[in-house]
Amino acid sequence: MNYRHIFHAGNRCDVVKHAVLTLIVAHLRAKDKAFAVIDTHAGVGLYDLADERALKTDEAAQGIKALLNATPLPQLADFYAVLRKLNPVWDGKSAEGFRTYPGSPLFAFHMLREQDRLAVCELHADDAASLRIALPADKRAQIHRRDGYEALGAFLPPPERRGLVLIDPPYEEPDEFTRIVEHLKEAKRRWPTGIYMVWYPIKDRPTIWNFHAQLASTGMSDILCAEFIYDEETRADRLNGSGLIIVNPPWKLDEQLRDLFPALHKAMGTAYQGVTVKDLIT
Repeated sequence: MNYRHIFHAGNRCDVVKHAVLTLIVAHLRAKDKAFAVIDTHAGVGLYDLADERALKTDEAAQGIKALLNATPLPQLADFYAVLRKLNPVWDGKSAEGFRTYPGSPLFAFHMLREQDRLAVCELHADDAASLRIALPADKRAQIHRRDGYEALGAFLPPPERRGLVLIDPPYEEPDEFTRIVEHLKEAKRRWPTGIYMVWYPIKDRPTIWNFHAQLASTGMSDILCAEFIYDEETRADRLNGSGLIIVNPPWKLDEQLRDLFPALHKAMGTAYQGVTVKDLIT
């Protein structure tokens, strides 16, 4: 495994992914009944933006730091609340003094209630060890050093019967999109009512068209496609945006994203402001 997210922590794609994650968890919290969040590719959990590797690319400057220097977005109250918990000496007024950026497991954990549960998978030994340090010791949080795709067979359906599965692999394998479709189809068969959120990079558009076509061919319904594009798609050798597939999206999430994505473009000052929020199968 060569990918290390520390070089990209807090970039625009992270902001979009985690903003949507907090919106979905907020939907789950709207009902008293317990829910579970399952993260198949958890990473290390916390990222120090003062780390020399993060500073080398400084992608956070165009992402989370730009967002924090803008007027706060009211739709992201839960997102900001998690950032404040993990940066207790930060005044929350700008990016000045902001240093610790959470990964998906920490965003999810800090939105759990007493009755809720988080299960995370991380196969890489060093990353799993770092995650055990980053994630508070808590009976509601379970860390598994195992392949996240394989774990879905054991974890689904969860006892809570409500919840979210987040699939966010590093996309190092050439067949990653096909693997996602295969495992997502099986997961949906095992747990038809679960919410499934898949993050994917927007680089090579023909590859994404094929991914969408594969999803459509599974027979699954109620699939929301949401794309936040900050560079014109003239090159396939760079990251042009952040894509999300959400199966069984919460009610009115599409409306929330149509409002949120333009606001994020404005807050982060992106030069190109592409937004797509649509049903994948019409």
